[in-house]
Amino acid sequence: MGNNIKELREDLSLSQKDLARKLKISEYYMNKIENGKENPSVRLAIRMAHILNCRVEDLFFEN
Repeated sequence: MGNNIKELREDLSLSQKDLARKLKISEYYMNKIENGKENPSVRLAIRMAHILNCRVEDLFFEN
C-alpha cells in the first residue's frame, strides 16, 4: 500500500520530526510509515488524518 503522507505533511510545512512528535511516535517509526515499510494502526491513521486535515482514505492508495 502506498501513501500520500509526505505530500500532505509538506503541504502543512511539517517535518517528519514534527509529525512524529504530534503523533507521539518515534521519528524512526514515522519514517518507516511514510516510506511504506510499515502500516500504521487504524487509531494512528485516524490521528494522523486529523493532524494533516484530511480523511484517512486520503492518506493511502493501492499500488
